[in-house]
Amino acid sequence: MMEPHSDDRESRAGWIAVSAAFGALGRVFLCLDNGFIVMHASWTLDDLLGTGAAAEAEGRSAEDLLGADLFGAASPLRQALLSGERREGWRAELRGKGEAPPRLVSVTAAPIKPPEGACDPRVAYVVVLRAAEEEQASGAAPVTFGGLIARSASMGRIFRLIENLEHSEATVLLTGESGTGKEMVARALHDHSPRRRGPFVAVNCGALPGELLETELFGHVRGSFTGAVRDRAGRFEIAAGGTLFLDEIGDMPLPLQVKLLRVLQERTFERVGESRSRQTDARIIAATNRDLRRAVSDGHFREDLFYRLRVVPIEIPPLRDRREDVEPLARVLLARVGARQGRALRFSPEALRALLRYPWPGNVRELENALEYGVAVCKGQTILPEDLPVEITGAEAPRVQVSASSVEGASTGAERLQAVLEEHHWRRSEAARALGVSRTTLWRMMREAGIEG
Repeated sequence: MMEPHSDDRESRAGWIAVSAAFGALGRVFLCLDNGFIVMHASWTLDDLLGTGAAAEAEGRSAEDLLGADLFGAASPLRQALLSGERREGWRAELRGKGEAPPRLVSVTAAPIKPPEGACDPRVAYVVVLRAAEEEQASGAAPVTFGGLIARSASMGRIFRLIENLEHSEATVLLTGESGTGKEMVARALHDHSPRRRGPFVAVNCGALPGELLETELFGHVRGSFTGAVRDRAGRFEIAAGGTLFLDEIGDMPLPLQVKLLRVLQERTFERVGESRSRQTDARIIAATNRDLRRAVSDGHFREDLFYRLRVVPIEIPPLRDRREDVEPLARVLLARVGARQGRALRFSPEALRALLRYPWPGNVRELENALEYGVAVCKGQTILPEDLPVEITGAEAPRVQVSASSVEGASTGAERLQAVLEEHHWRRSEAARALGVSRTTLWRMMREAGIEG
């Protein structure tokens, strides 16, 4: 534990007394110096993270303890504290140094200027924590969880489900539109599971043809095909003791679906060109933006595999259905993007209103891309409406836009649009490129044609 100055023992005794008062209410009390290093942590921290957690916390950074989304150098909460502002009810993951999983807590933080002689003069900020399950989720304050941030009740339910699964190794199927953050949810599931000390291995099943995908998943032996000059381990072996994330599972060819089903049923597989069976203990998390029930009825996806994958289904809602998440997401993403370029930026009220009005057909990925653009073109420290892409502000674009009617004139309108979407497996970015339009224009064309996807 850090010791105060030798002539300041009374001050430390005062902080301990304050901690005792907060402890009686079931709260954790932290004191931070002006570098956001923990100087004092009340013993109630042991109740959340285990014996010894309070002693271990002293000397750690608040960022290490509560995450970069709250206390990183460019985070919104840290910037607010530096500006002399208080923040209440933010939620974040409290992390210990041992094997204990992170705990979701409610965070209230404020700058403090203690009266002379009242306490250690090095203390610059105080933080009060409480277990999140003690509160009713009001949706008023953002929650940071596993690298995700949200304010909506729908995402809050997903966060609680992830917490409830922390002792489970069940197979999970994530569904939702492109750009909703399925891989980040998969990583949060891994980080809050018994596999968190093992590897997290991701494979995009839609990015490779069937033959290459098979070797990617299962590996191959030397001489099994032209170019196989040495044995190679597949992702199932690499993910041993951890989690294998199968993204775009709906694009997996039917022959490979049969082999994946066997892995899920028997936990065995063979490398390509090898007859010896190998064991795997990798946990499977799969994700898709396709309607797998429709794919099953159309004969493009095996029904037995669908139910093997769908042990725990989690549907991630699109951003347009959780608009209360736009502002906290935008602020955190702006801080991250700006930090990569060594800049601390903020939104003008008009720019923030433009972000809140826009429907975000490309979801969180489109929001991040828009902020990358904004940071690149912004000349000052404030993002203005003119710094945002034109489809967000509604300004006239300095380029030719292709309308739905022009595409209809080239072929048969909605039928042509449907055919292009199916050709590209309903990946709207690729379909938009094929049609020569922006994703926003494609989204409008789909809406006008009555096409959902």
